[in-house]
Amino acid sequence: QVQLVESGGGLVQAGGSLRLSCAASARTFSTYAMGWFRQAPGKEREFVATISASGGSTNYADSVKGRFTISRDNAKNTMYLRMNSLKPEDTAVYYCAATKYFGGSDYARYEYWGQGTQVTVSS
Repeated sequence: QVQLVESGGGLVQAGGSLRLSCAASARTFSTYAMGWFRQAPGKEREFVATISASGGSTNYADSVKGRFTISRDNAKNTMYLRMNSLKPEDTAVYYCAATKYFGGSDYARYEYWGQGTQVTVSS
């Protein structure tokens, strides 16, 4: 079992920045691929970014490419999402997720989920 806890969300003006964190309970954190997803009111959960277990491979949704950076510190059992140049359309609940297998952009591939953290971007 892996428990995930997100933090770092909040209210920010358009053009601002936030850094989300996802703390994991597993001592084998370094063996899990990780991902960030988000869900806005009335919309389906959508892929944001993913990172391999080692951190050597990352992938981003086109909507955030060049603005968001996913990273991880396996020594601290923590994953991050640095969000720059935020836009009102980035407003959503952001979730981190973990999988022992290849995750990619399909949320159904992830076995473990955090409770989410709210990000609100005002115009």
